[in-house]
Amino acid sequence: MSVMPIPQQNHLLAALPAEVQQRLLVNLELIPLPLGMVLYESGDALRHVYFPIDAIVSLLYVMENGASAEISVVGNEGLIGVAVFMGGESTPSRAIVQSAGYAFRLLGKQFKDEVNRHSEMLHLMLRYTQALLTQMAQTAVCNRHHSIDQQLCRWLLLSLDRLSGNQLVMTQELIANMLGVRREGVTEAAGKLQKLGVIEYSRGHIHVLDRCKLEQLSCECYAVVKKETDRLLFYVPAEPRQGQPALR
Repeated sequence: MSVMPIPQQNHLLAALPAEVQQRLLVNLELIPLPLGMVLYESGDALRHVYFPIDAIVSLLYVMENGASAEISVVGNEGLIGVAVFMGGESTPSRAIVQSAGYAFRLLGKQFKDEVNRHSEMLHLMLRYTQALLTQMAQTAVCNRHHSIDQQLCRWLLLSLDRLSGNQLVMTQELIANMLGVRREGVTEAAGKLQKLGVIEYSRGHIHVLDRCKLEQLSCECYAVVKKETDRLLFYVPAEPRQGQPALR
């Protein structure tokens, strides 16, 4: 980033009461999140929580044979590490950086202390967790019932909602790993979108040219997740792009 990130660029941190922000500020550590960095593996004890600023982190379930599938994406609307405040301390998923950027890191104990101290913060975290569970449930339904073409559209839209621009840096192989499908399927689906003038894809760079069309081609899963996220996380500013009104 050309400008030094600040905690309030994460919408969850910005929504916290001023007194909580002041206490957390001295303990937040700004760290870079390079593409492909693993924040934690399945079963790891979570020592930190992460508040992304301009990075996107994917939560994946990984099978014994190494196959994986994405269950949710997290960006500047939330945090990585809800298991810390829910008391589980670990999770069966893997957290991997899908789009490089920065995040603020906080020790799990300090995070839990604040949640236990401030009921307003607890309620905020519970709403965020419900939004995350909605995304996970809808992703499972989408992966089971909808085509790779529709899944790719949903995935692109969810990722764009967590970035300030309309470009993604992501190879087809990584997208295939996220969706839990064959690379050839992603290649074919991306090729269709490019022929329709919806995206421009070259050497791992995806430039979305027509967001409105992308939403039309997506299944209803994106709209369900977006509507519920907007309802629960009303502190997140909705920024319509390319003439498309925000879903409410």
